[in-house]
Amino acid sequence: MVTEVNAVNFRQNLGEMLNQVQYRNDSIVIHKDGKPVAALVDAELFARIRRMRDRFDELSARLAKAYENVSEEEGLAEINRAIAEVRRG
Repeated sequence: MVTEVNAVNFRQNLGEMLNQVQYRNDSIVIHKDGKPVAALVDAELFARIRRMRDRFDELSARLAKAYENVSEEEGLAEINRAIAEVRRG
């Protein structure tokens, strides 16, 4: 479950919020001035998110290197061809 709270409420109820995250695997989105500014998530989920981000960065770097000598126009044309092929099934 995701709970949304403002920063003041979060600060006043930190212990309870930590228990929600630790024992119920809830996530807490913290708002400041009506905008989400942070999230409190289970440490295991955070570790998975970090691994996924690291893997995404690795794959992005590999793609950038593989296409470093391809113009933007050629790259977009290749992407459009691949999309059209997938849509044709």
